[in-house]
Amino acid sequence: MKTITTTQELAAFCEAAAEAPYVTVDTEFLRERTYYSKLCLIQLAAPGKGDENAVLVDPLADNLSLDPLLDLFRDTSVVKVFHAARQDLEIFFIDHGVIPDPLFDTQVAAMVCGFGEQVGYETLVKRIARQSLDKSSRFTDWSRRPLTDAQKKYALADVTHLRVIYEHLAKELERTGRARWVAEELAVLTDPETYITRPEEAWQRVKTRSSSPRFLALVRELAAFREDYAQSKNIPRNRVFKDDALTELASTKPATMEDLGRSRLLLREARKGAIAEGILAAIQTGLDCPKDELPKPDNARDQLQVNPALADLLRVLLKARTEASGVAARLIAPAADLDAMAAGMRDVKALTGWRREVFGEDALRLCEGQIGLAVKGREVAVIEI
Repeated sequence: MKTITTTQELAAFCEAAAEAPYVTVDTEFLRERTYYSKLCLIQLAAPGKGDENAVLVDPLADNLSLDPLLDLFRDTSVVKVFHAARQDLEIFFIDHGVIPDPLFDTQVAAMVCGFGEQVGYETLVKRIARQSLDKSSRFTDWSRRPLTDAQKKYALADVTHLRVIYEHLAKELERTGRARWVAEELAVLTDPETYITRPEEAWQRVKTRSSSPRFLALVRELAAFREDYAQSKNIPRNRVFKDDALTELASTKPATMEDLGRSRLLLREARKGAIAEGILAAIQTGLDCPKDELPKPDNARDQLQVNPALADLLRVLLKARTEASGVAARLIAPAADLDAMAAGMRDVKALTGWRREVFGEDALRLCEGQIGLAVKGREVAVIEI
């Protein structure tokens, strides 16, 4: 189990890996006490068996530069293989401004190949690599040094078995002609916008019971302050104040430090100092917001007039297409999309890309009365009308 601690060693590995068709990648990081993830370990493996051509890279080692790895990430002749890549990619983009290209995510590929929605790595190791994982080191502190042999073994398994999984899924995609499906799904992961968090947009992630524009303006300003403060101090946003406290503040609209002291949900640290001042300023900004700049809630879907009979027929059609394609129903069209279509909406993901081919085209024809559904034995068949 080789651990790389110098730039020279990393450069040598990456130079050799650049001659391979792919390299598997994983990371270990901590985020419980910070806003941004702290990268603690990188695992890499070029094609081979067992621990052959597999290494651990210690990004916490003194004077180690990741530049050779970043160059490998930019090398378009080598496929970079991850499993559930989003958090790994966020780290490399935030820290270094790099998104590996080309990218292959085995979780996405496995969904397209019929392994279910958001299938875990352990499941794929069992079903494809026919191996089992030692999970004892899963929740250890990866920032502590030295790493134990158990930690190293656990970490390395995340990229050695991944080689077998990648090769299997790549062949299956070639056989079924679904590589384009995966490419469509990866477009979000390779878009830098996915990893940019803008404080002024943070309010859209806060669940609220009220859709009053003035209330939402207060939520917007409080959420923006919290996000900006958390980013600047590199602490989790919940350490500033939690969502329930945020919505309470938007409802009670405290105007003084004394008012903040009466909050039921606000943390003690947030009732004084910079956080308290930020809260009061945010509330005043929300109260002063001109009417024409207030957030406008999107109630379109809440006001849909869903045709229940059509929605049921779409569910039957989706079940038939799911069984035929082997792809999870929620990946093709979640229930909300089906209800939206049954209410006349057409701006849904189920009607785009590969989903349209598998389900959307016939779903549109069903909505427009051009086809019907019939049961033939245990199968549902489409009939022209």
